[in-house]
Amino acid sequence: MFDLVRLRVLVAVAREGSVTAAADALHYAQPSVSHHLARLEAEAGVPLLQRAGRGVRLTEAGELLVRRAGEILGQVESARAELAAHAGLRTGRVRLAAFPTALATLVPAAAAWLAAEHPGVDLALTEAEPPEALTALRNGDADVALVFEHDHEPDLRNVRLTPLLEEPLYAVTPAGRDWAGPRAELATYAGERWIAGCPRCRAHLVKACAGAGFEPEITFETDDYVAVQALVAAGLGVSTLPGLALLANRNTAVRTDRLTGQWRRVFLATYGKPPAPLPVDALANALTATAKEPEWP
Repeated sequence: MFDLVRLRVLVAVAREGSVTAAADALHYAQPSVSHHLARLEAEAGVPLLQRAGRGVRLTEAGELLVRRAGEILGQVESARAELAAHAGLRTGRVRLAAFPTALATLVPAAAAWLAAEHPGVDLALTEAEPPEALTALRNGDADVALVFEHDHEPDLRNVRLTPLLEEPLYAVTPAGRDWAGPRAELATYAGERWIAGCPRCRAHLVKACAGAGFEPEITFETDDYVAVQALVAAGLGVSTLPGLALLANRNTAVRTDRLTGQWRRVFLATYGKPPAPLPVDALANALTATAKEPEWP
């Protein structure tokens, strides 16, 4: 069996063209390189090198062994890298900041996947709307963030975004009430009082209603999607909610109708240039693996 160190020395000599240059490249003493080569030739049973002026060149047997040695050394390094990655995920910690409806729907499945695949990696969860989640990411208080955007993909320097899914938006109205216009159009609810959500959601609602030709009369504001539905059920107004909110909780006293052309996109966000730390990659893989398109209500 060939010694890996000696194979590495032979490859270096072939690459550098001389024993002296190979010794410099490997940070070995020249006699040590010569010793390794002599032992390797003894193991091979045939000459591997011959003098060529001030340097050396490979014999046919030497060329054959160098080709094989390159393959062997490459496989060994690949195995070491895989083992290092495996060992690196035996333990670790990763922190996720996510908005409430993602925590209630997407995150549990991803957390279960992570725990099954990498039981030594601890996951810490923080509830945060997108602006706060991105701040936590930049400040080093979170390793991964789940964020959403209504109209376009955010252009965020040094933040890497991976699209996870698109969730439809729904009109949320009291169950049993009839409407004069199509339920899938915002303009149908132009004369109603409105219940708005977080500042980003409110901004999108105002913009979407303006596109439908009216300005909504907003009488209540709450980030709590359970409270939104309860207020609607009590007849205090109408609202819009994204699909994940309705998957997380559905009040039977409200009706939901998918709005035409209204979507919210969910992204996985990490900070800095790749490669990411192994626990961060593991969580990102868990989220992308489990965030399949749900069966929307």
